[in-house]
Amino acid sequence: MADCRALLRGGSRSFYMASFLLPRETREAASALYAFCRLADDAIDVGGGSHSAIEKLRTRLDLAYDGRPLPDPVDRAFAATVEKYEIPKDLPNGLITGLEWDAASRTYETLADLRAYATRVAGTVGAMMALVMGARQTEMVARACDLGVAMQLTNIARDVGEDARMGRIYLPLSWMREAGIDIDAWSHNPSHSTELKGVIGRLLDAADELYRQSDPAIRALPLTCRPGIHAARLIYAEIGHELRRSGCDSVSARAVVSTRRKLQLLPASLNVLSIRRPKISGSCMREARFLVEAITPAATSASFRRLPKWWDLHGRVLRLIHIFEQLERRQLAART
Repeated sequence: MADCRALLRGGSRSFYMASFLLPRETREAASALYAFCRLADDAIDVGGGSHSAIEKLRTRLDLAYDGRPLPDPVDRAFAATVEKYEIPKDLPNGLITGLEWDAASRTYETLADLRAYATRVAGTVGAMMALVMGARQTEMVARACDLGVAMQLTNIARDVGEDARMGRIYLPLSWMREAGIDIDAWSHNPSHSTELKGVIGRLLDAADELYRQSDPAIRALPLTCRPGIHAARLIYAEIGHELRRSGCDSVSARAVVSTRRKLQLLPASLNVLSIRRPKISGSCMREARFLVEAITPAATSASFRRLPKWWDLHGRVLRLIHIFEQLERRQLAART
């Protein structure tokens, strides 16, 4: 677990900071998931993205799900996590498919095409996190995918110049052509322009819509998990706000949210501690339907219903509140 936490700290300081607001058990599971995803991503980027690298990654996943993980701390932690929280193999397998698309330098014509990619490399992570927190309901998993995709779209908007210099374009090509950008010429000499600003702004708008759609689901998570997930959502969205303040120029520089600003956002993450459960609306993204369908509510593990230790007064209080929430929902359902 120490190795997993070290990878999280070095790879995503935003999520690492937000993770301290999660309960320890959830934080460790999240760290194990992130670490495996990080190593998978590195296997493609650092390993050259060859077909053999993809196959080795799938073999590694097979071994973890067979209960015979490689003798590596991350693989052992990941195998224990997917078993404990009953995470369907389709989810991490979807992630590997997205990384395979990276290896092939795939481009995306439309926003829907880009969402299909983002669903695989980030929506899968959102869905896995939902299961770790016991949120297996269809609408909760759908909104978790929304949040993951929103974060990935923010990352893409932030890394336009960096990706272009690596020979990759993730922006919807149809949007670039509509803005009058010569894609071949731009890819050989990436530069910021008024036209590119409009394309990046559209992508940030798409991310903001998904952030807003995921907000009610964050308020419906277990009380102890809400601040951590809300903090991650606020910090990632702030990357987009910072990018807008710089004129959406992610070619000349990379938008960064300072540690001071992140700390300023943390108190706002506590605004989701209302006991009343919000109404969660919105259909599942077509691109994420395969993830939602891979998860069945009936497969919920008894581990999600484990009671806190008798001396954990704080945990017992939160558990009691959770029970009252369930009773209230059942009463409302009975009336309607």
